Amino acid sequence: MEPGNLTGVSEFLLLGFSEELELQPLVFGLFLSMYLITVFGNLLLILAVSSDSHLHTPMYFFLTNLSFVDICFTSTTVPKMLWNIQTQSKVITYEGCLSQIYFFILFAGLEVLLLTVMAYDRFVAICHPLHYMVIMNPQLCGQLVLMSWIISILHSLLESLMVLRLSFCTKLEIPHFFCELNQMIQLACSDTFLNNMVMYFAAVLLAGGPFVGILFSYSKIVSSIHRISSAQGKYKAFSTCASHLSVVSLFYCTILGVYLSSAATQSSHSSAVASVMYTVVTPMMNPFIYSLRNRDIKEALMRFSGMPALKRPIVLGLKKSHDCRT
Repeated sequence: MEPGNLTGVSEFLLLGFSEELELQPLVFGLFLSMYLITVFGNLLLILAVSSDSHLHTPMYFFLTNLSFVDICFTSTTVPKMLWNIQTQSKVITYEGCLSQIYFFILFAGLEVLLLTVMAYDRFVAICHPLHYMVIMNPQLCGQLVLMSWIISILHSLLESLMVLRLSFCTKLEIPHFFCELNQMIQLACSDTFLNNMVMYFAAVLLAGGPFVGILFSYSKIVSSIHRISSAQGKYKAFSTCASHLSVVSLFYCTILGVYLSSAATQSSHSSAVASVMYTVVTPMMNPFIYSLRNRDIKEALMRFSGMPALKRPIVLGLKKSHDCRT
């Protein structure tokens, strides 16, 4: 195959999940339902937290940012896929593909960094409860979110610029439902060594690094909870981070499962199907995890919808700071 000049590439073909026309309405209905649930679920969570002054705390500030990122993350890929199914077209322009890569990496990186920031927030809340509001002041919270945005923007910009240097063969079919960076690199006819090095280095640094930070935070949290004498105190301390731990586990386990399964089967189609877990299912599940396991969110949602809030029993807070020093 003759390599094509990059400036001559005008469009790619997204092969999606299935070539069978009879399955397209089912796929369309399923993804439209999941997308609407994701958007309205996360939007409702943002509105409920914003309208309740009791929830204007660092933990819920980070949660609303995570919900916004989840909406954007899903909106990067699903609407284009739904449009292609509806119009029975697999075409995506070169510019559209590059835009998908940029925003997908941007919001995926933000998801990882915000989950890490939220782990640090839970570490401070449980290990240093008496100094929590002093340490997690509004200025620091804003700086942590801003830094997450800056790092993600620079990373996604770097990866997108690296794609611009590639030239492509005459085969421009992407065996995925969106323009995934790795698939684009595999399609290139030019040397991709530098692209692969940048991609893998960034994955280790910006995914592995935060994961180590999350593990470190929770190791200190577990150590602190273990030193609490009362069972009620242990339960209360653990309940404050149970939702976040569930979301982190779901996100990282699905990503790990996707890439382990794709490496084992060497099937692009299997990788595309598995990618649905972290690109669509995880953002859809996050509002349910936080609302079902969190009494404050339940009450905020009830007040926002005009329903009477549940009566809350009086529970004593943690009186003593449990130091997390090793």
